[in-house]
Order: sequence, then C-alpha cells, then structure tokens
Amino acid sequence: MRNARALLTPQGFEGVTATVRDNNPDMTEATAERIVTEALKFVVAAAQFPTVSVQPSRVVDEGWHALILHTRLYAKLCNGLGHFVNHVPERRGPERHDPHTLTRTVVLIEQAGYSVDIDLWTGPTKTLVGVAANCSHTPVPGGCGPINPGNCATHGGGK
Repeated sequence: MRNARALLTPQGFEGVTATVRDNNPDMTEATAERIVTEALKFVVAAAQFPTVSVQPSRVVDEGWHALILHTRLYAKLCNGLGHFVNHVPERRGPERHDPHTLTRTVVLIEQAGYSVDIDLWTGPTKTLVGVAANCSHTPVPGGCGPINPGNCATHGGGK
C-alpha cells in the first residue's frame, strides 16, 4: 500500500494537521493526522479518476478544507497529481447524502493503491468525530458536487 503522508513534506503535513486542530480545538493530534491522511487519499483518487463522481465524507472534507487553505501546498500537490481538484461547497444535509458516491470514492482510493481508514468514511449521521466544516457536495440542481467535471461548467470558487 502507498503512503499518503509522503505526498507532503513533514512540515506541510504538520501545517495542514495544525489547521484541522485549530478549527477543532478538542480534537487529538492523532485524529487530525488521520483526517488529513484520508483527505490526501481523496485528492489522489479525485485527480486520478477525474471523470468519476466522488465525494469525501464530512469528516474527510474537514481535512480537504485544511489542505485547500494551504494554497501553495495544495496547488503543488494537485500539479504533481496532474489534475487540479476543485472544491465546490454546499450546505450539508442528510437529504443530500448519496451513500453510493461515498462507497465509490472508497473503492477508487483503494484502486489508487491506498488502504482506507474506513471509520472516517461514514455517512453524515454516523461520524466518528465531530468537525467544524459545515458543507457537503451535492448533485445538480443543488450544487456542483459530488465532484465530477461533467456536473458544472467550472468547479471554481469555494475554499
């Protein structure tokens, strides 16, 4: 299995993990590291399979938000993966959750060569840990997600 943490320098990984912890003060360092690691795997899968609809779990989305806030690091990561993975936030809600897209995303992460920390890939009503992020990714007409280039003219904006 591949090591997702190796996609960033130790300092970069530490910085993104610190952002997750800053946004979630009661979270342990170990949990924040797990979340960032899964977010990296998600970005790899989204970049490697750009025509397939994917989405992060709410918990993993927290790590993705933190990655995006480190714009230079995120741009370098996506550049190295050969595809920029845009973020289009939508207000979250159980009615927008598509368990099939989440399952498909996990399968694609595994196809990309990573093991999945399955406890962090649950639906919105079964999260392992609460996170600050208050958005999701929904299909048209509610928004542009799940992340799929065919859903919108562009995937700009967001965090």
